[in-house]
Amino acid sequence: MIDVVGLALTDDDRKRLSHPASGGVILFSRNFQDATQLVALTEEIQKLREPELPICVDHEGGRVQRFRTGFTVLPPMRELGRLWDRDRPAGKAAARAVAYVAAAELAAHGIDFSFAPVLDIDFGPSGVIGDRALHFDPTAVGALGAALVQGFADAGMAAVGKHFPGHGFCEADSHTAVPTDGRSFAEIWKKDIVPYKPAIEAGMAAVMPAHVIYTQVDPEPAGYSKYWLQDVLRGKLAFDGLIFSDDLSMEGASTAGGIPERARAALGAGCDMVLLCNDPAGQDVLLESLADFQLQKPERLERMRKKGGRDLRKSVAYREAQENLRLLV
Repeated sequence: MIDVVGLALTDDDRKRLSHPASGGVILFSRNFQDATQLVALTEEIQKLREPELPICVDHEGGRVQRFRTGFTVLPPMRELGRLWDRDRPAGKAAARAVAYVAAAELAAHGIDFSFAPVLDIDFGPSGVIGDRALHFDPTAVGALGAALVQGFADAGMAAVGKHFPGHGFCEADSHTAVPTDGRSFAEIWKKDIVPYKPAIEAGMAAVMPAHVIYTQVDPEPAGYSKYWLQDVLRGKLAFDGLIFSDDLSMEGASTAGGIPERARAALGAGCDMVLLCNDPAGQDVLLESLADFQLQKPERLERMRKKGGRDLRKSVAYREAQENLRLLV
């Protein structure tokens, strides 16, 4: 999964997206000017390939929301946790409403899914997670995370839980460093992994592992670890959805070597797809290195495509979800 340079496709973008190893497109703020331009861009991407390339974005709410003009400005996920503390049913209803509104608006602009929800625990030291986390209580994160998964599903959109098994305990930011977490597996299992169980039961279609090394468990970052991806996620949690690597251009991914080596490490550990963003030259190298790679279970990627064709922004459910969002003000 790769990104594109600007507001419309360039010839180089088209060439990369037409490569057989390209499996999808992630968009950023630089790819967004307004609703009309975004629809034109997604339609152009959709026409490039058959079947169409899935299109995604980071649209969590708070400081991680790439599209704003013409979209509902979503609150930081921590606000859902605060509402949960006052009124648990209202918190879950608001979480479901946030996801429904986000999904309805994204789908209306040609987006298949968002990399959400964040299922990290708010332990306090992580600035990169911070108010992106729903709560410090794993049970609350699980309940609210499951409600977000259900809200996306209500609008025909798949959900992606991140950053498995958990990024919230680390002070370092995996965008710029290689974070380590020295806790035992038992402690991570009874805290960080707790939210994944209800989210998976709610139908979560994909998971993104963290570029974090859990030093007492495995010397490799979770995204390169057969133990975390195969034994724990696939085995203990019985997850059978898609596993995306986090962005391979991040410093936390650097432990495996160059871009092709990072991709091979992620795919070899059990990731189904890898992301590489903000590195056009690296994408050219990556695509060639994966020219013979075949997605082992394409049905996992099919689940990520948005369902339904009508504009849900005109629905009663959308209006009711907007009403629920007012509980967060």
